[in-house]
Amino acid sequence: MSELVKLSINGNEAEAQKGSLLIDALIDKEVDIPHFCYHQALGKDGNCRMCMVEIEGQKRPQIACDTPIKEGMIVRTVGENIEKVRRDILELELINHPIDCPTCDQAGECKLQDYYMESGFYDSRVEVSNKVTARKRVELGSNVMLDQERCVLCTRCVRFCSDITGTNELGVINRADHSTIGIFPGRPLDNPYAMNVVDLCPVGALTSQDFRFKQRVWFLETFDAICNGCSRGCNITVDHRKEKYKDDQIFRFKPRANKEVNGWFMCDEGRLSYKNEAENRFVTPLINNTETVFDNTVTKTFKLLTEEKNVLFVLDPSLSLEEMQNTKNLAKVLNANITGYSPQYIDEKFGDDYLKKNDRSANRAAFKELEINEDEKEFNSFVEQSSLLVILGNSYFDNNLNLLEDKKVISCFSHKCETINKSDVAIPVASFYEKSGTYINFGGTKQKVISKMKKNRPMESITSIIEHIKTMVDKGNL
Repeated sequence: MSELVKLSINGNEAEAQKGSLLIDALIDKEVDIPHFCYHQALGKDGNCRMCMVEIEGQKRPQIACDTPIKEGMIVRTVGENIEKVRRDILELELINHPIDCPTCDQAGECKLQDYYMESGFYDSRVEVSNKVTARKRVELGSNVMLDQERCVLCTRCVRFCSDITGTNELGVINRADHSTIGIFPGRPLDNPYAMNVVDLCPVGALTSQDFRFKQRVWFLETFDAICNGCSRGCNITVDHRKEKYKDDQIFRFKPRANKEVNGWFMCDEGRLSYKNEAENRFVTPLINNTETVFDNTVTKTFKLLTEEKNVLFVLDPSLSLEEMQNTKNLAKVLNANITGYSPQYIDEKFGDDYLKKNDRSANRAAFKELEINEDEKEFNSFVEQSSLLVILGNSYFDNNLNLLEDKKVISCFSHKCETINKSDVAIPVASFYEKSGTYINFGGTKQKVISKMKKNRPMESITSIIEHIKTMVDKGNL
């Protein structure tokens, strides 16, 4: 482990690893330090000069992104002298920047806008007609739109494509104040992680065509979650909004930093998977394909569970740990069998050597923790001898409907599927992002999700449904 040394930051004593970058210590200790080009995933570049600090004993200000920490350093990030240096640098950034904050998709989460408001450059010393202009609305590919005039040439996007994905689609074109970011002729931005450049861009130069002009960020609410697209369990933020008389709607996923799981990024497929949330929702309970109310389905479910003696619970590997545990407890009370067989989530073409995993379920590792078997031979044996199948979100039967012939079926799904049509009782349940729960990723990391989605219709989680049924079972003295 690296040696810890003491230093002073704005008069406060702090500790940091000797030789590590000063800007990392400032960021980790939540000291406000303006910066454009530096990003903890990409390392130092030193081209924006915004992270200037005063270091006692140095003749001139230093950039924090290229300053190693030493024992006894005395650092100041505030003060009249250093703030004037940063103001002068910021003014250079603003000389050719277009005044289009009202129409910019980045407004409300733009670092240039934030630094501008803090600095108070309300009167420009440059005539608008003298500004250098560049191309606007340039489609780079992979849902990414470029406005070259807004670019501050931090080169985060260029370094992401060279250092992280190794695809090198982006580069700096031209020289001096005519320099712009662009793609090579005939080679669009095209890699599975391309949309991360939108998050990396500190200004409105790179925006998402998928999110562009859909919502203003100050109208959105946010909660922390994980992506359910594969067993990696990438940490994300869910940006959503509930408009009057409408259901809460998700507008985008953004990666959330977790060095132990996904670092700072996520794949484009996972990012765009929010669209699945609202599509093809199953919302009305069914008994024998006839619409009914929730209480009727619970009563019918209880009746079937008490009448049928050979019951099999089929669990989905994207259920929460709590849902699995409650189902296992109910199965024990009923002396029923339980299985997690779900080969349909294994996709050998999806995974890569970075973030994406071949297992496209969110919580398969919980099966191992709860000792829920996934064996195919045992599954087939259980199905054959069972008279009642209780299918909890597992889509395996959609392509194997013949297995449901001559069986009683209870199913719980958040989205419509073929299994519902073959069910004696079909109960709509909360989707992945509408419920709270614990998930274990492929590496054994447990992650808790606390949903803040608001719906006009009350959507029960599988946990609450199981609790309803278990209460009725207990009262029936089974």
